[in-house]
Amino acid sequence: MPQSEAPYKRVALIGLGLIGSSIGWAIKRAGLETEFIGYARSEQTRQTALRLGFVDAVAASAAEAVQGADLVILCSPIGTYSALAAEIAPHLSPGATISDVGSVKMAVVRDVGPLVPDGVEFVPAHPIAGTEHSGPEAGFAELFDNRWCILTPPPGANRQAVARLADFWRACGSDVDFMTPEHHDLVLAVTSHLPHLIAYNIVGTAADLETVTQQEVIKYSASGFRDFTRIAASDPTMWRDIFLNNREAVLEMLGRFTEDLAVLQRAIRWGDGDALFDTF
Repeated sequence: MPQSEAPYKRVALIGLGLIGSSIGWAIKRAGLETEFIGYARSEQTRQTALRLGFVDAVAASAAEAVQGADLVILCSPIGTYSALAAEIAPHLSPGATISDVGSVKMAVVRDVGPLVPDGVEFVPAHPIAGTEHSGPEAGFAELFDNRWCILTPPPGANRQAVARLADFWRACGSDVDFMTPEHHDLVLAVTSHLPHLIAYNIVGTAADLETVTQQEVIKYSASGFRDFTRIAASDPTMWRDIFLNNREAVLEMLGRFTEDLAVLQRAIRWGDGDALFDTF
C-alpha cells in the first residue's frame, strides 16, 4: 500500500505493551505515513517506547494522547477500558474512530460503547496474536502476519469506518473477519480462554507437588508440558481481566470440559480401553 493510502494519519496507542508496540512496528514496516502518539501510565515505559521508535511522540495522559488522532486504539488490559474511555471521550476528534485489541468483546461494548460521543465511530477489534512476553520491548512487526483480526462492529456502525479499520489491520499483516460480540466471546472461550485456564491449572498443580522438585519437572518435561509453561507465563493482569469479563462463556465451556474430563476419569478408573480409544 503506498504511503498516500495510509488509512489513518495520526494514531493514538493507549497502552505500549506487546500489542501496542507491534502495531507501531507493523505499520512502519508497511511504509505508511502514519504518526503514532503513545501513552502508558509509566513514564519509564513511555520513554522506552520513544527510544525504541515505534511511536513518534508520547503523551503524559491518555486525554492528551488522543487529541487530533483519527484512530484511537485501547491496548491496555480490558479492566482499564471503562476509566480510559471516560477520560478520553471529551477529547476525541469528530470523525475519529475508537477501537481496541481486547480478547473479550461484549464487555468492551458494555463499558466503552455508552461513553463514545456523537460523531465518533466505535469499532471493537481483536487481533488473535500474541506471545508470552509483555512490555514495550516485546513487540515486533511480524506479530500479526497471517493472523486473524476479528472486528465486531455494533449494529448501525458506519460502514466506511469499519472498512477503514479493516484496511488498517490488513496493513499490519492480518487477515480480517467479522463477528457479533456474543459469537466472538463464545468462540474465544473455546479456542483461547479455556486452554489458558487449563495451562495455568496444570502448571500450578505441578508446582504444588512436594514429592517432585521443580528441577525434575523441568528436566524431564516433554514439549507438551513446556508449551503449558509458556502459555502460563502470559501477563496475569491481562488474563485476570479476560476471565472476569468473559465469565459466562468461559464457565459454560469449563462446565462442558469438566463433564468430558469426568468421563475420561471414569474410563481410566475402570480400565475402559475402548472408551479411551474412541476419545483419542
